[in-house]
Amino acid sequence: MSKPVTSQHHKLSQLQATSICGNDISSSCLYVSALTIAYAGQFAWISLLVVGLVLFLFRKIYGEVVGALPLNGGAYNVLLNTTTKQTASFAACLTILSYMATAVISAYEAMHYLHDIVPALPVIAATVMVLAIFMILSIIGIGESANVAVFIFILHLVSLTLLVITCVLFLANNGLSIFKQNWHMPVRSGGIVTALFLGFSAAMLGISGFESSANFVEEQKKGVFRKTLRNMWAVVTFFNPVIAILALAILPMGIINEHKESLLSFIAQTAGGSWLGYLISIDAVLVLGGAVLTSYVGVSGLTERIALDRVLPNSLLQKNKRGVNYRIIIGFFILCLSILAVTRGDLGSLAGVYTFSFLAVMALFGIGNLLLKTKRRKLPRPERATVISVVIAILFVVAAFLGNMKLNIVSFYVFIKYLIPAIAIIVIMLNRAVIIKWLIYSLRHISDPLRKTFFGNLRLHRLLVSVVSQELVFFTRGDNVSVLNSVMIYVQENEVTKKIKIVHLANKDSNNDHLKVDIEVLDRAYPEIDIDFIEIEGTFSPEIIDELSKKWAIPKNFMFIGSPSDKFPYHISELGGVRLIM
Repeated sequence: MSKPVTSQHHKLSQLQATSICGNDISSSCLYVSALTIAYAGQFAWISLLVVGLVLFLFRKIYGEVVGALPLNGGAYNVLLNTTTKQTASFAACLTILSYMATAVISAYEAMHYLHDIVPALPVIAATVMVLAIFMILSIIGIGESANVAVFIFILHLVSLTLLVITCVLFLANNGLSIFKQNWHMPVRSGGIVTALFLGFSAAMLGISGFESSANFVEEQKKGVFRKTLRNMWAVVTFFNPVIAILALAILPMGIINEHKESLLSFIAQTAGGSWLGYLISIDAVLVLGGAVLTSYVGVSGLTERIALDRVLPNSLLQKNKRGVNYRIIIGFFILCLSILAVTRGDLGSLAGVYTFSFLAVMALFGIGNLLLKTKRRKLPRPERATVISVVIAILFVVAAFLGNMKLNIVSFYVFIKYLIPAIAIIVIMLNRAVIIKWLIYSLRHISDPLRKTFFGNLRLHRLLVSVVSQELVFFTRGDNVSVLNSVMIYVQENEVTKKIKIVHLANKDSNNDHLKVDIEVLDRAYPEIDIDFIEIEGTFSPEIIDELSKKWAIPKNFMFIGSPSDKFPYHISELGGVRLIM
């Protein structure tokens, strides 16, 4: 098994980390107001404010989870440490699908804006070029690509601020007659409650990207993660409702609907002239490109984590001299091209994958928070979200999911069509040992000519050995047999490998006779698992973990501990990826 190359990464500052994920979530300002107005009409700004409230609740939900488990992987990470690997892999599947759709939609929309400026531009070919450019930037390294993200993010904030100021001055000179006219129009969608609900469901598309920061938290400097959540929340909670109000005050409702694909540039042209319209269009191209970069960075951190856990092939972990997982990035680029080819740039199909994926991921993250409270309640964390706030946040997300099904059930079916093969790949990877054994058995009962067209038995046996030979480590505190039995059950149900070292760290005067007896009982109870009991004199620490990991050539993410109490002397982030399974 190839081992991942370790290297010191450039740690991201608050501005850099906020820019990487902020370009994704703030790019929603370009389209979410028009989308919300289409369903909520004059009440769109209220729906957008409700979305800001939901995002405020998720600030603490994400802050608590990632503060307790500050490892790349987002929803996958929390579910891996609170449920089964299968459930966590499902969340990872959804997240990768969301990133694929985000990258392609953002690149395509960016080129659509550019096409308005340069009509001769071939949109599909240009979309491929954008995806390729940001692939190269990501391979160069996160530090360098972050500087590009910072430039784009600052320009975007300046452009939006300039647009708001210009619109306010325009209204000061022209009055609010259009807003009053729009306000007294018949309510859309059949009533105020329905309009607000459907508007809210559509507006939730505007917070996609909020989950991205959790997928590259290990690349951020200490204390930066929670600040990225605050900054993203502030940007979308201010700009999205304000832009909706300004649109309703400057343009009649019918005109808003006619220009919904490029509403901001049209508002800019109306309020400030063609120069501002061009500026907003150029800003749209750049910030949507920044959202593509967010997808590359987020998927790189997530895929590295799940490949380390052998949910995906270990070969993806090969790094270049800059410490970048270039195979993951190239593979993601190829997947993006495939989804672009299959959908032919159809935004409806892409949006179905995009919307339902990220809403499901957010709901799973909220559920992960509740599981963390019950299963890891003593785990130290910098802040805590109340149970009632988590439940309310999850209910809001579920409502948005159902609302989007009502708005576009066809898109939901497209999402399912993409999800099923993705889950199938994960299921095959998690059960590859069983599949290989089945192939070995089958080859024994077929004729020699047919057998030669498949792997030979010897090759399959070698492949099986490589799959199951990875050892696991569990650090026990002298736990009783029931606790150790739970560990065996977890290994049996979640891990392909069936070899585990149970390590007990203690002083030389400790009496471990009862522990040895318990291990013998487990050895008889689980004959399919090779149990190796090891006693080491010393104290549990990050240094011991590092030493044993190097000595035994066992990655730290294959080392397990029970959930530590609040008196545990180390933070989980200091243990290098050691997993909690009890």
